[in-house]
Amino acid sequence: MCNLYSATTNRQAILDFTKAMTATDEVGNFAPQTGIFPDYTAPIVRNTENERELAMARWGLPKPSFAVKGKVNSGVTNVRNTKSGHWRRWFGVEHHCVVPFNSFAEPERVEDGSSQNVWFAFDDNRPTAYFAGLWTNWTGTRKLKEGEITTDLYAFLTTEPNNVVGPVHPKAMPVILSTEEEVEVWMTAPWHEAKALQRPTFQIVARGGKSDQASA
Repeated sequence: MCNLYSATTNRQAILDFTKAMTATDEVGNFAPQTGIFPDYTAPIVRNTENERELAMARWGLPKPSFAVKGKVNSGVTNVRNTKSGHWRRWFGVEHHCVVPFNSFAEPERVEDGSSQNVWFAFDDNRPTAYFAGLWTNWTGTRKLKEGEITTDLYAFLTTEPNNVVGPVHPKAMPVILSTEEEVEVWMTAPWHEAKALQRPTFQIVARGGKSDQASA
């Protein structure tokens, strides 16, 4: 499942598309991120009590307790089993978010036995789209050297892969929102409606590399 993506769209474009009213102080004028990995901090647009806002959060919701060894909970980047009670606590719209991206990668095994990243986007121009995500504020330990922290976390949902992603990664692909209408449904509709969103088709735009430089 997707553990690498790029986000190169500017702050104002994200605010305009998602109809976010504010941005948290730490957002600033963030630089393009051509390679975002698990536990990196990246932009999300989330629902709060009073409004929709652009914020920065760390990639990876808390793991279920049975999957945690010791004190460290390194997080889960993708949510697939939506029947799990662990994830159900975040299904309310107050925990919905969208995650801007321009391309995402899946690993592909090549003839010599090594692997390379295959980058997917809507076309060669890497237009902005959004992962359908969940977010929460959490207190715990992500890394021993960091100790206990309180921070905002996010992850995004996955679904069955389409005929473009499937040959590279047959297990799953991210849930994608490409229009303002789809973003609005995800951010406002109850779970039984939001989870039914359909997904558009991608194309392969690059192979190799730990970042998608073409999207910068």
